[in-house]
Amino acid sequence: MLQNIKESVNFIKDETNFQAEIGIILGTGLGGLVSEIEIMHSILYKDIPHFPLSTVEGHSGRLILGKLGGKKVVAMQGRFHFYEGYPIQKITFPVRVMKFLGIKNLIVSNASGGVNPNFEIGDLMILEDHICLIPNPLIGKNLDDLGPRFPDMSEPYDKKLIKLAQDIAHEKNIHLKKGVYVALSGPTLETPAEYKYMRIIGGDTVGMSTAPEVIVARHMNIPCFAMSVITDLGVPGKIKKVTHEEIQKISEHAEPKLTIIIKNLISKI
Repeated sequence: MLQNIKESVNFIKDETNFQAEIGIILGTGLGGLVSEIEIMHSILYKDIPHFPLSTVEGHSGRLILGKLGGKKVVAMQGRFHFYEGYPIQKITFPVRVMKFLGIKNLIVSNASGGVNPNFEIGDLMILEDHICLIPNPLIGKNLDDLGPRFPDMSEPYDKKLIKLAQDIAHEKNIHLKKGVYVALSGPTLETPAEYKYMRIIGGDTVGMSTAPEVIVARHMNIPCFAMSVITDLGVPGKIKKVTHEEIQKISEHAEPKLTIIIKNLISKI
């Protein structure tokens, strides 16, 4: 893997001569944050050696390098999911590449289904913890050059970044939730019984990404911050049929508030 990482990084550096400070992963319907980036370089995933390809509608599939909030950022416009059929190590490979491009913090966004009865569609939730029910991306031989065999996960999401985001939201009069994200493989949306189970085990929202990316980032000692847009509800009495297209539309509607918080957070890091 290490050789593949270096080949990807060398390709990007040869193309851009770019030294990144902050990594961003943009989830379903949230790619519009790119419009706020002063784009210096844009590379299609298909052109980067060893990168997988995003196959999901709403995930553009390009790496954006530029400036946002006065910082040099590398942003994934479109992420990868376990349900697309890639090995879990392949899905998280771009996080490894971003580390070697120089990132010191990782910011992640996603769309998710709320199982907390106090949540409503369109809410923004800061992840303060997660439960990962997707295969762990660190399974297999450990590469000591990347991180330790048994990385600590007592603080998956950086408390200082969370506090900073909360202060920004308060200043901008944006209401935020905080909670625990449960990561499942998908691609099916959850059954009513599964939603109930997610709540019983301590989840506030459920999705199909983020946790493996954060695990890999923490393996490499990168502080992480993540936010969910609540696009549907898995609460008894509020469960309705929902399509991926509807999830995208709700994400896009909530995106301006998310963009304000992330842009200001980056400027203050």
